Amino acid sequence: MRNLDYLNKYRIQHPAGYGDSYNGAFKIFIGGRSFYVVASNGGDWEHVSVSLKNQKRTPTWEEMCNVKNMFFEEDEVVVQFHPGKDEYVNIHEFCLHLWKPRFIDIPTPPTEFV
Repeated sequence: MRNLDYLNKYRIQHPAGYGDSYNGAFKIFIGGRSFYVVASNGGDWEHVSVSLKNQKRTPTWEEMCNVKNMFFEEDEVVVQFHPGKDEYVNIHEFCLHLWKPRFIDIPTPPTEFV
């Protein structure tokens, strides 16, 4: 995950504070739309949740790519999980998540397969 201090002008005040270089809540803008993003790096995972402000839809692929580029380095691989039914949790219907383990690389298929 990038050092997020460069996004400080987009940080949202939270009762617990503003966060730190790798944790916090942000209100960002992509294509004229407002998004809420929460970033964290606890429990050996880097995590970013993304939802649109005042819209009842999930972010598009393009919007998620923009968020990925803002919060992660360009050479970092991140994933969106589709968990098994017994592990599925849906707290916010229109929120998507990006995940990256902190201490291992995510395997990817050979380029010619993609």
